[in-house]
Amino acid sequence: MFDIGFTELLLVGVVALIVLGPERLPRAARMAGLWMRKARASWYSMRSEFERELADEDLRRSLKQGGEQAKALKQEIEQSTRAIGDELSAAPRAAEEAVQSIRRDIEDGASPDGNTPGSEREEAAVATKEGSAP
Repeated sequence: MFDIGFTELLLVGVVALIVLGPERLPRAARMAGLWMRKARASWYSMRSEFERELADEDLRRSLKQGGEQAKALKQEIEQSTRAIGDELSAAPRAAEEAVQSIRRDIEDGASPDGNTPGSEREEAAVATKEGSAP
């Protein structure tokens, strides 16, 4: 952290012993230790708070992306639902048109397969009169 070697630390200790004296040095060392502990605790506290804020920001970003994806999925589902609803509402109309077409064909005298009713019987009767079997 401070890049202090053993010799520099020993020199600081000797100077502190000379300046403070043997009576006040233990109390000064204890106070320096307390200050270092408090400084380290506040550093760790600030660091953990900063990391929490970063995690909260990442969480917010993830939630925002998830919300956008959910919104896109909702729109896609709504479009699919509308398309299916349109197809389902068109199906009865198409069936009714087919029924009407068949009814018109029947009323006009044509069978649904394109032949007129009774045409097969008439052909069979004509064939028997001519002497050939159908």
